[in-house]
Amino acid sequence: MPGDPLRTKFIAETYLDDPVQYSNVRNMFGYTGTYKGKRISVQGSGMGIPSLAIYTTELIKEYGVKTIYRVGSCGGMSPDVKIRDVILGQAGTTDSSIIQNTFGPGMYYSPIADFGLLDSAYHTAQEMNIKTKVGNIFAADRFYNDELDIHKLIDYGVLATEMETSGLYLLAAKHHIRALTILTVSDHLLTGEALSAKERETSFDEMARLSLETAVKNMK
Repeated sequence: MPGDPLRTKFIAETYLDDPVQYSNVRNMFGYTGTYKGKRISVQGSGMGIPSLAIYTTELIKEYGVKTIYRVGSCGGMSPDVKIRDVILGQAGTTDSSIIQNTFGPGMYYSPIADFGLLDSAYHTAQEMNIKTKVGNIFAADRFYNDELDIHKLIDYGVLATEMETSGLYLLAAKHHIRALTILTVSDHLLTGEALSAKERETSFDEMARLSLETAVKNMK
């Protein structure tokens, strides 16, 4: 599940054999094809937890999806994270109200990845010689947030920021399915570094291949 529908289209047409577009409703593209003989679908989620929650819930409840990989870009936060690094989201911190709305005041539930997928993706990355980091991801409720204390998040071990992981992991727990976020660091909040269009193409290729290789390894 990439956020960007055009990235959905690119992944399907670049990596899948015989991809068929099954949806273009609201231009949120979805495709099904095969990768190494295994049927895989690629579905856009849109930006932010509210959008992702719609597509994730419907995939689970209406189509019986049991495993979801989010693939996307992120902004590096920790000094230990470098441009082009692939990050595996072990857990999802957020300032979204989705946790409080689900559990009520006083309960601060921690959404985490499926360990089997996380472990498999980490070792698959080593086999593929893809540089990876594993850790906490901040899923921001707002893209532009001047009030956010990123230095405190960094001090507490948060590696990078995007806008969806906590919502995905929460819904995966609710519906008892498996989920994992795999991200590419496209820019860095501290240094101001950013990948060029060509560099992003190469780095995103590693992320896409890692997600697909991990997917086929974990299919029953």
